[in-house]
Amino acid sequence: MRYSSLLAAVIVSCPAVPFTAAAAGNLNMICSADVVVCEQMTTLFSQSHPDIRLSMVRLSAGEAYARIRSEARNPRTDIWWAGTGDPHMQAAEEGLTQPYHSPLLDQQQPWSQKVAEISGYRTVGVYAGALGWGYNTKLLAEKKQKVPACWADLLDPAFKGEIQIANPNSSGTAYNTLATLVQIMGEDPAFDYLKKLNANISQYTKSGSAPVKAAARGETTIGIVFMHDAVAMEVEGFPIKPVAPCEGTGYEIGSMSIIKGARNLTNARSWYDWALSAEAQSHMKEAKSFQLPSNRQAEISDYAPRFENIKLIDYDFKTYGDSAKRKALLGRWDKEIGASAQ
Repeated sequence: MRYSSLLAAVIVSCPAVPFTAAAAGNLNMICSADVVVCEQMTTLFSQSHPDIRLSMVRLSAGEAYARIRSEARNPRTDIWWAGTGDPHMQAAEEGLTQPYHSPLLDQQQPWSQKVAEISGYRTVGVYAGALGWGYNTKLLAEKKQKVPACWADLLDPAFKGEIQIANPNSSGTAYNTLATLVQIMGEDPAFDYLKKLNANISQYTKSGSAPVKAAARGETTIGIVFMHDAVAMEVEGFPIKPVAPCEGTGYEIGSMSIIKGARNLTNARSWYDWALSAEAQSHMKEAKSFQLPSNRQAEISDYAPRFENIKLIDYDFKTYGDSAKRKALLGRWDKEIGASAQ
Protein backbone atom coordinates (compact mmCIF):
# COMPACT_ATOMS: atom_id res chain seq x y z
CA MET A 1 0.00 0.00 0.00
CA ARG A 2 1.06 3.58 -0.45
CA TYR A 3 1.24 3.98 3.32
CA SER A 4 3.81 1.22 3.83
CA SER A 5 6.67 3.67 3.94
CA LEU A 6 5.21 5.65 6.82
CA LEU A 7 7.29 5.67 9.95
CA ALA A 8 5.97 4.01 13.07
CA ALA A 9 6.72 7.14 15.03
CA VAL A 10 5.40 10.39 13.61
CA ILE A 11 6.40 13.74 14.98
CA VAL A 12 3.89 16.42 14.13
CA SER A 13 4.33 20.20 14.16
CA CYS A 14 7.75 20.36 15.84
CA PRO A 15 10.19 17.57 14.87
CA ALA A 16 12.95 18.94 17.07
CA VAL A 17 10.97 18.45 20.28
CA PRO A 18 11.95 15.16 21.97
CA PHE A 19 9.26 12.76 23.15
CA THR A 20 10.16 13.50 26.77
CA ALA A 21 9.73 17.24 26.51
CA ALA A 22 7.67 18.66 29.36
CA ALA A 23 7.63 22.40 28.71
CA ALA A 24 4.32 24.27 28.44
CA GLY A 25 2.84 23.90 25.00
CA ASN A 26 3.84 20.25 24.48
CA LEU A 27 1.73 17.11 24.28
CA ASN A 28 3.07 13.54 24.12
CA MET A 29 0.62 10.96 22.79
CA ILE A 30 0.48 7.27 22.01
CA CYS A 31 -1.91 6.47 19.18
CA SER A 32 -3.22 2.91 18.73
CA ALA A 33 -5.33 3.42 15.63
CA ASP A 34 -4.10 2.66 12.12
CA VAL A 35 -1.08 4.82 11.35
CA VAL A 36 -2.95 6.70 8.61
CA VAL A 37 -5.70 7.67 11.05
CA CYS A 38 -3.10 8.62 13.67
CA GLU A 39 -1.38 10.91 11.17
CA GLN A 40 -4.57 12.56 10.05
CA MET A 41 -5.90 13.20 13.55
CA THR A 42 -2.60 14.62 14.82
CA THR A 43 -2.34 16.88 11.80
CA LEU A 44 -5.91 18.17 12.25
CA PHE A 45 -5.35 18.79 15.95
CA SER A 46 -2.12 20.68 15.28
CA GLN A 47 -3.89 22.85 12.72
CA SER A 48 -6.62 23.76 15.20
CA HIS A 49 -4.23 24.04 18.19
CA PRO A 50 -1.07 25.63 16.73
CA ASP A 51 0.19 26.59 20.18
CA ILE A 52 0.50 22.92 21.23
CA ARG A 53 3.51 21.01 19.94
CA LEU A 54 2.25 17.46 19.53
CA SER A 55 4.56 14.44 19.49
CA MET A 56 2.93 11.13 18.56
CA VAL A 57 4.12 7.54 18.48
CA ARG A 58 2.04 4.75 16.98
CA LEU A 59 1.83 1.51 18.98
CA SER A 60 -0.68 -1.35 18.94
CA ALA A 61 -2.95 -1.43 21.98
CA GLY A 62 -1.07 -4.24 23.72
CA GLU A 63 2.27 -2.52 23.15
CA ALA A 64 0.87 0.79 24.38
CA TYR A 65 -0.40 -0.80 27.58
CA ALA A 66 2.99 -2.42 28.17
CA ARG A 67 4.80 0.88 27.64
CA ILE A 68 2.50 2.80 29.96
CA ARG A 69 3.03 0.17 32.65
CA SER A 70 6.80 0.39 32.21
CA GLU A 71 6.70 4.19 32.51
CA ALA A 72 4.40 4.24 35.54
CA ARG A 73 7.01 5.73 37.91
CA ASN A 74 8.14 8.35 35.39
CA PRO A 75 5.46 8.88 32.73
CA ARG A 76 6.64 10.24 29.40
CA THR A 77 3.19 9.93 27.82
CA ASP A 78 0.35 12.38 28.46
CA ILE A 79 -2.51 10.76 26.59
CA TRP A 80 -3.29 7.44 24.93
CA TRP A 81 -5.78 7.66 22.08
CA ALA A 82 -7.56 4.79 20.33
CA GLY A 83 -6.97 1.05 20.41
CA THR A 84 -9.30 -1.58 21.81
CA GLY A 85 -10.93 -0.76 25.11
CA ASP A 86 -9.81 -3.86 27.04
CA PRO A 87 -6.24 -2.68 27.67
CA HIS A 88 -7.51 0.83 28.43
CA MET A 89 -9.76 -0.73 31.08
CA GLN A 90 -6.83 -2.72 32.42
CA ALA A 91 -4.74 0.44 32.68
CA ALA A 92 -7.60 2.14 34.50
CA GLU A 93 -8.00 -0.78 36.92
CA GLU A 94 -4.28 -0.61 37.73
CA GLY A 95 -4.41 3.13 38.36
CA LEU A 96 -2.15 3.94 35.40
CA THR A 97 -4.61 6.51 34.09
CA GLN A 98 -6.43 9.36 35.78
CA PRO A 99 -10.09 10.40 35.92
CA TYR A 100 -11.41 13.13 33.67
CA HIS A 101 -15.07 13.99 33.12
CA SER A 102 -15.17 15.81 29.80
CA PRO A 103 -17.84 18.48 29.27
CA LEU A 104 -18.55 16.68 25.97
CA LEU A 105 -19.36 13.35 27.65
CA ASP A 106 -23.11 13.90 27.42
CA GLN A 107 -22.79 14.10 23.61
CA GLN A 108 -21.46 10.55 23.38
CA GLN A 109 -23.24 7.29 22.60
CA PRO A 110 -24.47 5.26 25.61
CA TRP A 111 -21.71 2.65 25.06
CA SER A 112 -19.10 5.39 25.31
CA GLN A 113 -20.57 6.80 28.49
CA LYS A 114 -20.84 3.30 30.00
CA VAL A 115 -17.11 2.72 29.51
CA ALA A 116 -16.42 6.01 31.28
CA GLU A 117 -18.71 5.13 34.18
CA ILE A 118 -17.42 1.61 34.83
CA SER A 119 -13.82 2.82 34.67
CA GLY A 120 -14.37 5.62 37.16
CA TYR A 121 -13.96 8.08 34.26
CA ARG A 122 -10.38 6.94 33.69
CA THR A 123 -11.17 6.06 30.07
CA VAL A 124 -13.90 6.79 27.55
CA GLY A 125 -15.11 5.23 24.30
CA VAL A 126 -14.27 7.12 21.10
CA TYR A 127 -15.41 4.64 18.44
CA ALA A 128 -16.80 1.12 18.14
CA GLY A 129 -16.47 -1.76 15.70
CA ALA A 130 -17.53 -5.39 15.42
CA LEU A 131 -15.13 -8.33 15.27
CA GLY A 132 -15.08 -10.62 12.24
CA TRP A 133 -12.76 -11.31 9.35
CA GLY A 134 -12.05 -10.48 5.75
CA TYR A 135 -11.37 -13.01 3.00
CA ASN A 136 -9.73 -12.69 -0.40
CA THR A 137 -12.46 -13.44 -2.94
CA LYS A 138 -10.03 -14.26 -5.77
CA LEU A 139 -8.00 -16.74 -3.72
CA LEU A 140 -11.15 -18.36 -2.38
CA ALA A 141 -12.51 -18.82 -5.92
CA GLU A 142 -9.19 -20.12 -7.28
CA LYS A 143 -8.96 -22.71 -4.51
CA LYS A 144 -12.67 -23.53 -4.79
CA GLN A 145 -13.19 -23.00 -1.08
CA LYS A 146 -16.48 -22.14 0.60
CA VAL A 147 -17.04 -18.70 2.07
CA PRO A 148 -16.38 -18.95 5.85
CA ALA A 149 -19.57 -17.56 7.38
CA CYS A 150 -19.17 -18.85 10.94
CA TRP A 151 -16.43 -19.32 13.54
CA ALA A 152 -16.84 -23.07 13.03
CA ASP A 153 -16.06 -22.71 9.31
CA LEU A 154 -12.54 -21.46 10.07
CA LEU A 155 -11.64 -24.96 11.31
CA ASP A 156 -12.14 -26.47 7.85
CA PRO A 157 -8.92 -28.37 6.94
CA ALA A 158 -9.14 -26.69 3.52
CA PHE A 159 -7.94 -23.51 5.24
CA LYS A 160 -4.74 -25.05 6.58
CA GLY A 161 -2.08 -22.33 6.46
CA GLU A 162 -4.60 -19.90 4.96
CA ILE A 163 -5.56 -17.80 8.02
CA GLN A 164 -3.76 -15.05 9.90
CA ILE A 165 -4.61 -13.47 13.26
CA ALA A 166 -2.59 -11.27 15.57
CA ASN A 167 -0.90 -12.33 18.80
CA PRO A 168 -3.12 -11.33 21.77
CA ASN A 169 -0.07 -10.28 23.79
CA SER A 170 0.65 -7.39 21.43
CA SER A 171 -2.72 -6.84 19.78
CA GLY A 172 -5.92 -5.57 21.33
CA THR A 173 -7.82 -7.01 18.37
CA ALA A 174 -6.54 -10.50 19.10
CA TYR A 175 -7.19 -10.20 22.84
CA ASN A 176 -10.74 -9.11 21.99
CA THR A 177 -11.02 -12.22 19.80
CA LEU A 178 -9.82 -14.44 22.64
CA ALA A 179 -12.25 -12.85 25.09
CA THR A 180 -15.08 -13.06 22.55
CA LEU A 181 -14.61 -16.79 21.98
CA VAL A 182 -14.45 -17.43 25.72
CA GLN A 183 -17.75 -15.58 26.16
CA ILE A 184 -19.42 -17.39 23.26
CA MET A 185 -18.17 -20.90 24.00
CA GLY A 186 -16.93 -21.01 27.57
CA GLU A 187 -13.22 -20.97 28.46
CA ASP A 188 -12.30 -24.63 28.00
CA PRO A 189 -14.23 -25.08 24.74
CA ALA A 190 -12.76 -21.80 23.45
CA PHE A 191 -9.22 -23.01 24.03
CA ASP A 192 -10.07 -26.35 22.40
CA TYR A 193 -11.31 -24.32 19.41
CA LEU A 194 -8.14 -22.21 19.34
CA LYS A 195 -5.95 -25.32 19.39
CA LYS A 196 -7.79 -26.64 16.34
CA LEU A 197 -7.68 -23.22 14.66
CA ASN A 198 -3.91 -23.10 15.22
CA ALA A 199 -3.52 -25.81 12.57
CA ASN A 200 -4.89 -23.36 10.00
CA ILE A 201 -2.92 -20.30 11.15
CA SER A 202 0.04 -19.34 8.98
CA GLN A 203 1.16 -16.42 11.14
CA TYR A 204 0.38 -14.62 14.40
CA THR A 205 1.07 -11.01 13.53
CA LYS A 206 2.08 -8.14 15.80
CA SER A 207 -0.59 -5.71 14.64
CA GLY A 208 -4.31 -6.39 14.75
CA SER A 209 -5.04 -5.08 11.26
CA ALA A 210 -2.06 -6.79 9.61
CA PRO A 211 -3.87 -10.09 8.82
CA VAL A 212 -6.43 -8.55 6.47
CA LYS A 213 -3.75 -6.39 4.84
CA ALA A 214 -1.89 -9.62 4.12
CA ALA A 215 -5.09 -11.08 2.67
CA ALA A 216 -5.48 -7.98 0.50
CA ARG A 217 -1.96 -8.58 -0.88
CA GLY A 218 -2.78 -12.22 -1.60
CA GLU A 219 -0.38 -13.52 1.05
CA THR A 220 -3.14 -15.32 2.93
CA THR A 221 -6.79 -16.07 2.28
CA ILE A 222 -8.41 -14.96 5.55
CA GLY A 223 -7.52 -12.31 8.12
CA ILE A 224 -9.32 -12.26 11.48
CA VAL A 225 -9.78 -8.58 12.29
CA PHE A 226 -12.36 -5.98 13.19
CA MET A 227 -14.78 -5.74 10.30
CA HIS A 228 -14.03 -2.09 9.61
CA ASP A 229 -10.42 -3.02 8.83
CA ALA A 230 -11.68 -5.47 6.21
CA VAL A 231 -14.01 -2.82 4.82
CA ALA A 232 -11.07 -0.41 4.53
CA MET A 233 -9.28 -2.89 2.25
CA GLU A 234 -12.43 -3.44 0.20
CA VAL A 235 -12.89 0.32 -0.27
CA GLU A 236 -9.25 0.57 -1.37
CA GLY A 237 -10.17 -1.73 -4.24
CA PHE A 238 -8.69 -4.99 -2.96
CA PRO A 239 -10.67 -8.25 -3.45
CA ILE A 240 -11.70 -8.42 0.21
CA LYS A 241 -15.12 -9.15 1.66
CA PRO A 242 -15.96 -8.69 5.36
CA VAL A 243 -17.78 -11.35 7.39
CA ALA A 244 -19.81 -11.10 10.60
CA PRO A 245 -19.70 -14.59 12.23
CA CYS A 246 -23.06 -16.38 12.23
CA GLU A 247 -22.76 -17.57 15.84
CA GLY A 248 -22.38 -14.00 17.05
CA THR A 249 -19.35 -11.87 17.74
CA GLY A 250 -17.79 -9.39 20.09
CA TYR A 251 -16.92 -5.81 19.44
CA GLU A 252 -14.43 -3.21 20.49
CA ILE A 253 -14.96 0.16 22.00
CA GLY A 254 -11.87 2.05 20.97
CA SER A 255 -10.98 4.22 23.92
CA MET A 256 -8.96 7.17 25.19
CA SER A 257 -7.16 7.71 28.49
CA ILE A 258 -5.13 10.42 30.19
CA ILE A 259 -2.02 9.01 31.84
CA LYS A 260 -1.62 9.36 35.59
CA GLY A 261 1.17 11.83 36.25
CA ALA A 262 0.85 13.43 32.81
CA ARG A 263 3.31 16.31 32.58
CA ASN A 264 1.13 18.24 30.16
CA LEU A 265 -2.26 17.71 31.72
CA THR A 266 -3.96 20.83 30.38
CA ASN A 267 -2.96 19.98 26.83
CA ALA A 268 -3.99 16.34 27.33
CA ARG A 269 -7.46 17.56 28.26
CA SER A 270 -7.49 19.79 25.19
CA TRP A 271 -6.89 16.74 22.97
CA TYR A 272 -9.43 14.71 24.96
CA ASP A 273 -12.23 17.23 24.50
CA TRP A 274 -11.33 17.84 20.85
CA ALA A 275 -11.26 14.09 20.09
CA LEU A 276 -14.77 13.69 21.55
CA SER A 277 -16.18 16.46 19.36
CA ALA A 278 -18.45 15.72 16.41
CA GLU A 279 -16.26 17.86 14.17
CA ALA A 280 -13.08 15.91 14.90
CA GLN A 281 -14.74 12.50 14.66
CA SER A 282 -16.44 13.37 11.37
CA HIS A 283 -12.99 13.63 9.76
CA MET A 284 -11.98 10.05 10.64
CA LYS A 285 -13.78 8.60 7.63
CA GLU A 286 -11.52 10.69 5.38
CA ALA A 287 -8.63 8.46 6.49
CA LYS A 288 -10.76 5.42 5.60
CA SER A 289 -11.58 4.77 9.22
CA PHE A 290 -14.91 2.95 9.15
CA GLN A 291 -15.65 2.55 12.85
CA LEU A 292 -18.79 3.97 14.44
CA PRO A 293 -17.93 7.31 16.11
CA SER A 294 -18.88 7.90 19.73
CA ASN A 295 -20.28 11.41 19.30
CA ARG A 296 -23.96 11.13 18.38
CA GLN A 297 -23.68 14.08 15.97
CA ALA A 298 -20.58 12.86 14.13
CA GLU A 299 -20.90 11.87 10.49
CA ILE A 300 -20.76 8.12 9.84
CA SER A 301 -19.31 6.67 6.68
CA ASP A 302 -21.74 4.85 4.43
CA TYR A 303 -19.28 1.94 4.47
CA ALA A 304 -19.19 1.54 8.27
CA PRO A 305 -20.61 -1.85 9.41
CA ARG A 306 -23.73 -1.07 11.46
CA PHE A 307 -24.29 -2.89 14.73
CA GLU A 308 -27.97 -3.40 13.93
CA ASN A 309 -26.95 -5.65 11.03
CA ILE A 310 -24.61 -7.84 13.10
CA LYS A 311 -25.34 -10.50 15.72
CA LEU A 312 -23.44 -9.10 18.70
CA ILE A 313 -22.81 -10.72 22.07
CA ASP A 314 -23.23 -8.75 25.27
CA TYR A 315 -19.46 -8.24 25.58
CA ASP A 316 -18.39 -7.99 29.23
CA PHE A 317 -15.90 -5.12 29.17
CA LYS A 318 -15.53 -4.98 32.93
CA THR A 319 -14.60 -8.65 33.37
CA TYR A 320 -12.31 -8.91 30.37
CA GLY A 321 -10.81 -5.50 31.06
CA ASP A 322 -9.64 -6.76 34.45
CA SER A 323 -5.85 -7.13 34.74
CA ALA A 324 -6.02 -10.48 36.53
CA LYS A 325 -8.37 -11.91 33.92
CA ARG A 326 -6.17 -10.66 31.09
CA LYS A 327 -3.06 -12.14 32.70
CA ALA A 328 -4.76 -15.50 33.21
CA LEU A 329 -6.10 -15.73 29.65
CA LEU A 330 -2.84 -14.63 28.04
CA GLY A 331 -0.88 -17.01 30.22
CA ARG A 332 -3.07 -19.89 29.14
CA TRP A 333 -2.83 -18.78 25.49
CA ASP A 334 0.98 -18.67 25.69
CA LYS A 335 1.11 -22.13 27.21
CA GLU A 336 -1.48 -23.91 25.10
CA ILE A 337 -1.44 -21.99 21.80
CA GLY A 338 1.60 -19.76 21.52
CA ALA A 339 4.08 -22.45 22.56
CA SER A 340 2.94 -24.70 19.70
CA ALA A 341 2.37 -21.94 17.14
CA GLN A 342 4.09 -22.36 13.84
